[in-house]
Amino acid sequence: MRYRAVLAAFLAICLTFLTACGGNDLTSSDRLTYDQLKSLTYDDIVGTGLAGKCPTIGGVASDSITLEPGQSYTLGSLCIEPDDYFVKGEDSKRSAGTFEPAQSLTRVTATLDQVFGPLAVNNDGLITFTESGGIDFAAITVRLASGERFPFLFTTKDLVATATTPGNVLAPDVTLGGDYTVPSYRTSNFLDPKGRGLTAGYEAAVALPQGDTEEIERENIKTFDVGTGHIEFTISKINAASGEVAGIFEAVQPSDTDMGSKKPTDIKVRGLFYGRLDA
Repeated sequence: MRYRAVLAAFLAICLTFLTACGGNDLTSSDRLTYDQLKSLTYDDIVGTGLAGKCPTIGGVASDSITLEPGQSYTLGSLCIEPDDYFVKGEDSKRSAGTFEPAQSLTRVTATLDQVFGPLAVNNDGLITFTESGGIDFAAITVRLASGERFPFLFTTKDLVATATTPGNVLAPDVTLGGDYTVPSYRTSNFLDPKGRGLTAGYEAAVALPQGDTEEIERENIKTFDVGTGHIEFTISKINAASGEVAGIFEAVQPSDTDMGSKKPTDIKVRGLFYGRLDA
């Protein structure tokens, strides 16, 4: 009986820590290069958290890449991995609201990946990236220390990011920034708990309690709100031989409005990015 109890305890530990029982040695804290990730199979990655991690560039990688004016380039395999979140507080008469740290309630599905688009030197002599597609949106929810939650759609749709300084050289410390479109967190067919929706469901809830007419209208009349965000990429590493570019980013965009019933709140997102430049 004592042997069975020891064996059961050991198996419980193994189920909790799979790596202790000969499982995959990779963990979510590992950050691999692009080639290392490509060499792994699905079984190597599943359960490790690596699917939500952007690749890194090995070594110092302080090269630079010169873009020829008039030549077409493509920035592909762009991976954008959020790491830190902040929620802007309400403005007061005396000062503007400040950003407070927030905790992500979304585990490992917040990373944007395989984003791509043309990269070129525009007529003003500035390097410009235009987003064309990819896995370019992720639904994320963050929580303040007070417990208040803020869902938002992290995205780079319709992004046009332009270098802040003129020149045709991609190098460390070069920053590209621009605005992007933030679609509604909810789709038009979404129904709220009272069965109300934009293109489906009821137009109004029955037996609503007495209250402010404008507030009730906001709850009844659903809208597909589209906002605008701003993101800046700052390059920290470049490998000219492979065309790899990596660095940090910071984005500020509106939160969900619950289809018009709430005012949007600014959300600041910081993290890492990685991409590959192809001529």
